[in-house]
Amino acid sequence: MLQYLKKISKSSYFLITLFSAGLILIILYLFPPLWQADASGNQVVKITFADDITPAYSKVIAMFNEQHRGKIYVETINIPFSKFSTNQRKELFTRFFRTTNSQVDVFSVDEIWTARFAKWCDPLGNHFPQDSDSKLLESALGSCYFDSTLVAVPLFIDVGLMYYRKDLIDRLPQAGEIENKLRNSITWDDFIKLGECFKKKQNPFYIFQADNYEGLMCSLTEMMAGLNDPLYSKGVFQLQTPGARKAVGLMVDLVQRYGMSPEVVTQMEENSSFTYCLNHNGVFLRGWPNFERSLQDSTANGSWGKRWSMAPLPHFAGLPRVSILGGWNLMISKYSLHKEEALTFVKFLLSKNVQEIMYEEGGYLPTNTSVYEDHEFMSKHPDLSFYLELLKTGVHRPTLSDYTRISDIISYYINLAIKQKMTPQAALSVAAQTIKNETDY
Repeated sequence: MLQYLKKISKSSYFLITLFSAGLILIILYLFPPLWQADASGNQVVKITFADDITPAYSKVIAMFNEQHRGKIYVETINIPFSKFSTNQRKELFTRFFRTTNSQVDVFSVDEIWTARFAKWCDPLGNHFPQDSDSKLLESALGSCYFDSTLVAVPLFIDVGLMYYRKDLIDRLPQAGEIENKLRNSITWDDFIKLGECFKKKQNPFYIFQADNYEGLMCSLTEMMAGLNDPLYSKGVFQLQTPGARKAVGLMVDLVQRYGMSPEVVTQMEENSSFTYCLNHNGVFLRGWPNFERSLQDSTANGSWGKRWSMAPLPHFAGLPRVSILGGWNLMISKYSLHKEEALTFVKFLLSKNVQEIMYEEGGYLPTNTSVYEDHEFMSKHPDLSFYLELLKTGVHRPTLSDYTRISDIISYYINLAIKQKMTPQAALSVAAQTIKNETDY
């Protein structure tokens, strides 16, 4: 067995959830009509959209169905994040499209899976020229190409950032100077010194996601980019460079040397890190823009703005700040029997009005540039200006069809290093050799 495979418990959960979702898709495959009749007896084309169908989605889909009454009706397949990890969603869609099934017309994928699904999707370049009315953010479009062909469009974008307890920082001497540094991205050296001001058991200083999964790859990618030593360059993963060793070494030191991060972070993904930080009075939390809404919902009496603030992630002295980019892209199945109607729905989701609703209702960062050019909307939502600045120095992970396999290997060994079961150098060396052996095989 390969050492980097997930724990048996995770595998069992995956099989159960995969079977459940597969059963739903089998039912859809066997029974749904390709059209339905409205009250007047007119034939209405039905298209199917698969994603985590949140209340924000439900609202705009209802709007679409009303606007296209008698012509197009969108039916949904709900694949909630509460039950399916990103990897599980990927495997689910992979198995589904291998059957050349036509019952899913539009679906969304994590930006890192775009290359994986390119062969099963319709090219979209002719439908989304850059001079169109719905111009899309260049930073978001960067993950939508495969072999120079636009195969997806960005529904929303994500960017790595840091949350901090403003009330705890305000108690410190020179709080104003500290916050100024935070707002402009504090250096890692100053950040580590700041950690000395807190009692680790009373206030865990820095919570980040260090489990054996993709979140750990996000930290590695942005740290190495921040050292001007990219993780992936010239077609190769650069794992035996000074930047790789320094990045992994810092993550190890945060836990093992400085005690700024509790060792339990090696078992944390996004949801668990968020919960732990709130329950244990954490000071800093690495996260994504959607954490803002969760923090607001989780903080009593609407006091989120008083307790939590956002800042760029720390950077290395003398080097620029960098944040990892994420997000989800929309794709149209090449097996769809209703591509024209599917395209109409995709364009609807990318329209300015809908993107604004998705942000206000669900916290989805817009990809339509016209949203950011609307001064009234931006003044209503000042956080968007902060996110937009972070996007300017954002970096993507590699766009590769076999990225998942390689990512699993790297994250497994880095996780072992943070647990001090291997040295950073040994972990990177074994990861590089394992990738090489698999590639050669």
